[in-house]
Amino acid sequence: MQQRSSVGELAEQLRRELDRYSPGGKLPSSRALVERFRVSPVTVSRALAQLAAEGLVVTRPGAGAFRARPHRSEGPAGDTSWQEVALSADGAADLVPRTVDASGVTVSLAAPPPGVLEFSGGYPHPCLQPERAMAAALARAGRRPGAWERPPLEGLPELREWFARGIGGAVTAAEVLIAAGGQAALATALRALAPPGAPVLVESPTYPGMLALARAAGLRPVPVPVDPDGVRPDLLADAFRATGARVFVCQPLFQNPTGAVLAPARRAEVLRIARAAGAFVVEDDFVRRLVHADAGPLPRPLAADDPDGVVVHVGSLTKATSPSFRVSALAARGPVLERLRAIQVVDSFFVPRPLQEAALELVGSPAWPRHLRALSAELKTRRDAMTGALARELPEPALPHIPAGGYHLWLRLPEGVDEAALTAAALRAGVALTPGRPYFSAEPPAAHLRLSFAAVAGTGEIAEGVRRLRTAYEEVR
Repeated sequence: MQQRSSVGELAEQLRRELDRYSPGGKLPSSRALVERFRVSPVTVSRALAQLAAEGLVVTRPGAGAFRARPHRSEGPAGDTSWQEVALSADGAADLVPRTVDASGVTVSLAAPPPGVLEFSGGYPHPCLQPERAMAAALARAGRRPGAWERPPLEGLPELREWFARGIGGAVTAAEVLIAAGGQAALATALRALAPPGAPVLVESPTYPGMLALARAAGLRPVPVPVDPDGVRPDLLADAFRATGARVFVCQPLFQNPTGAVLAPARRAEVLRIARAAGAFVVEDDFVRRLVHADAGPLPRPLAADDPDGVVVHVGSLTKATSPSFRVSALAARGPVLERLRAIQVVDSFFVPRPLQEAALELVGSPAWPRHLRALSAELKTRRDAMTGALARELPEPALPHIPAGGYHLWLRLPEGVDEAALTAAALRAGVALTPGRPYFSAEPPAAHLRLSFAAVAGTGEIAEGVRRLRTAYEEVR
């Protein structure tokens, strides 16, 4: 029989064969499974462990694996309809309903159906992730002295120092907190800086996950338009005056979804406007390590040029590594730092120490700069492949800006094209897209699509995905 090396494939094969055995019946021995499927004992052990976790088999040391007996229901299902009243009444006095709409986030997190190309993904494809380097770092981290002890609540000092150096300026390790991914850090920042019912200024368009966080915290997102040079300072000043907001959330580098970079002349102006309003700027520096090979020198984070504590900086390792490598940093100066720390401790205690140790091992290894160079080159290749394919196959939608960093393109659809209908037609054609509507906190000026070029296996899938998109486009025109 052909070599079968995947734990998942072996587990699926055993799952299909379980009906051959009566409940409590013994499965073939591990040795028999090794010989039959030509896999290692480790693969057999992991496949059986997976089935045991699913409640399909029971393993007994020294005796083998047995088909599990059917689970018996503990009586009829309960009546949860009372929760509709309780949840609605609880928020009756809220200025902003605190219901959570995660649909804009799940689009980029959910795996598409088999055979569907993923232009909707929010993370690099596994072939772009440093899997071997992460595995080696995790193994070394587990052997570090004290690796499984409780870490300092603020995070490991060495990791805080590494993030502080990356931010630059006068930022020190003492002003950095380690958080469990950028989304968690943003949630902490919003809760620390604005009370429920308050307005929060956001770029328009902006990341749907941030809009969901704001609304879940009972805040009112107020849009401030973005152009190819980033947020418009004149409209930002108008928004602060009109709303009395004390928080502005922005992505100055390779903004999601437009890819815009805040122009040099606007950087100091944004900080000046916020300082005059007595407001904080939450800087979401989420893709600094996803720069393309032709980008040139990058501007420093806003936090590096902020001596007055206006900026609360969020930076993360996740986008450049893996969705499961959730290590990020919150940096702030002044009394707000203690409030950020208190909220984070109450919410999550601390980031698991083995993950922090693994992060230190990874970024300190020779594999890290090699990975970033390779990722930078590959992202440029993929970006060029997608822009070229769009120019050939689908020139009608406008591509106002070609970014030099990040993992996606932002298309403006021609007037009369329904983005929801196009998204549905594209899925039928075999390509998953991200519609533009969830990126706007108010009425959008036009229909848009966000196309990710990082979540697919390579340039061949990019070309095929654009061809499928052309088919869908012709269907809805």
